[in-house]
Amino acid sequence: METQAPTAQFTVIPNRRPATDEERWIAMEDPVFGKVFTDHMARATWREEDGWADRRIVPLAPIPMHPGAAVLHYAQQAFEGLKAYRWEDGSIRLFRPEANAARLASSCRRMALPEVPEEDFLAAVEALVETDQNWVAGAEGASLYLRPLVIATEASLLVQPAAEVDFIVTASPVGDYLSNGDVGVSIWVSRGYHRANAGGTGEAKTAGNYAASMLPQKEAKDHGCGQVLFLDAREDTYVEELGGMNLVAVRADGSILTPRLSGTILPGVTRDSILTLLRDEGRTVEERDIALTELVEGIESGDIAELFAVGTAAVVTPIARLVSDDLDVSLPERSEEDGPSVASAMRSLLTDIQYGRAEDRHGWTREVVSAPEG
Repeated sequence: METQAPTAQFTVIPNRRPATDEERWIAMEDPVFGKVFTDHMARATWREEDGWADRRIVPLAPIPMHPGAAVLHYAQQAFEGLKAYRWEDGSIRLFRPEANAARLASSCRRMALPEVPEEDFLAAVEALVETDQNWVAGAEGASLYLRPLVIATEASLLVQPAAEVDFIVTASPVGDYLSNGDVGVSIWVSRGYHRANAGGTGEAKTAGNYAASMLPQKEAKDHGCGQVLFLDAREDTYVEELGGMNLVAVRADGSILTPRLSGTILPGVTRDSILTLLRDEGRTVEERDIALTELVEGIESGDIAELFAVGTAAVVTPIARLVSDDLDVSLPERSEEDGPSVASAMRSLLTDIQYGRAEDRHGWTREVVSAPEG
């Protein structure tokens, strides 16, 4: 698919002390997700009187910030997450960056922040990937995770939208988040704690939503579970999403059921991609409210054959068990005769597209660095 180059320009200020080849190799050998960062970051600043300016790629460094910065007091911020992949021919591609740009703009609107124009978003991530392309490994499951961030930096304790805002993009080399795609995780169903309420910030990708999930996530860990599933805040009845992933159920007849985007659920780019691929296969995909009781009864009766979660980091995470104070129900185990699960098949198909091993029929990949000549 032909794509237009962004018109915004980010000036590159090289890091005078970048990581050596050996330091980079050690850092990339087995990176903990989000703990290792590349040599540079993208930055731009918005001021009420001037708009967006000072677009640049600069050496990675701490951000000097006044202790009165609005983001520190009122959490006025939004962020994104996407990945760059090195293909077998040596080229580097982004996966659906336009969708991430649109979602960041939507999150910024909800958080009363200035929207980052798509051309600035694309120019920033592309310039950063091109500058730090040596950090994009070609190993199986490896990618470069990009974290765009918009924060209110004005020094003001007034409860009002900030007049100065920074746009920052960092990059982290990451490995395969889920080493075995067929091993399911146990999920703690939170009771009493909620991620978001109607009219709140649930469909925005913003820090407060994740902060609200941390105590129930600790509760999940205390019960031996790897993630937490939230119910709706109004009735404490309908399943919504995990702490950072969307939920998908597979019925015994092969049809798909997933919670509808109600304004309290983050519209995941991976969710949309997986649902599109499932529809491509001819599967019926139903998006609606799903009561926890319906889900549990479906698992117990065999009507629900699979559960899995989808998100940028792990792509697809199979769910083996739902646990809470008043329930403990497991999904059926699969044998070799059953063949690959829908979760495993979707993970393989999507990653094959992301890494250039399968046809990109929807035009989702965007080239940043061309394949070397010869």
